[in-house]
Amino acid sequence: MTPRDKSRRRLLLGAGGLGAMLMTGCDRLSSTEWFPKVLRSSEVLSRGVHQLFSSRSSMAQEFTEADLSPTFRSNGTSMPEGEAYQALAKNGFADWQLEVGGLVEKPVKISLTELRAMPRRTQITRHDCVEGWSAIGKWTGVPLSSVLAMVQPRARARYVVFHCADAMGGSLTPEYYYESIDMDDAMHPQTILAYGLNDKDLPIANGAPVRLRVERQLGYKHAKYVMRIELVESFANIAGGRGGYWEDNGYQWYAGI
Repeated sequence: MTPRDKSRRRLLLGAGGLGAMLMTGCDRLSSTEWFPKVLRSSEVLSRGVHQLFSSRSSMAQEFTEADLSPTFRSNGTSMPEGEAYQALAKNGFADWQLEVGGLVEKPVKISLTELRAMPRRTQITRHDCVEGWSAIGKWTGVPLSSVLAMVQPRARARYVVFHCADAMGGSLTPEYYYESIDMDDAMHPQTILAYGLNDKDLPIANGAPVRLRVERQLGYKHAKYVMRIELVESFANIAGGRGGYWEDNGYQWYAGI
């Protein structure tokens, strides 16, 4: 990393990373009245600073195999509790299908075998978690842009929403994890649906069978256990209306680094 890159990251962490530094006690802070307002105001600054220093098409730094972390820890859920997911896992995800629909011309369902047969991309990148840790991993998967080309998004589609298998409220009162990105990030060449980590099948703890990698944003945007992708014009009527599980609880929607 060059001195300029280091300076840029420090500035981004000082602006867009304001929420990241404060989120270590996320559950407790999210329940206050003032904390979500701080994060939403810092999001505007984050996006402004990010756009000032880099274009939306700029590439995240990539590393070499010598830089790989000894272990890549799990962020968030390490094993979804739902019976449907656990049945899929028990069968090696042979029956898993990714449903892609919403504002598209040609909705599809794609099996894991079909996804693995598509042109792939491998990238070694750093995962930055809001809890204060980071790790470098080697990810293999299908560019999200290739999947979107299959379904042909309609002109009204502005966001891509990822519906996941992890029930954040527990198995008795499930509130399923979801995330979203805009079309600029969806079409970025480093945004992939990853099914491999460090030359092996993606482990369950890291989001098997498929997780999102959106390399220019913080870790909570990298949705794990992806089951369904939906293209929408607005996420106002999805769950809490802010574009993601943690965003509904006060986090920034745009988490660029």
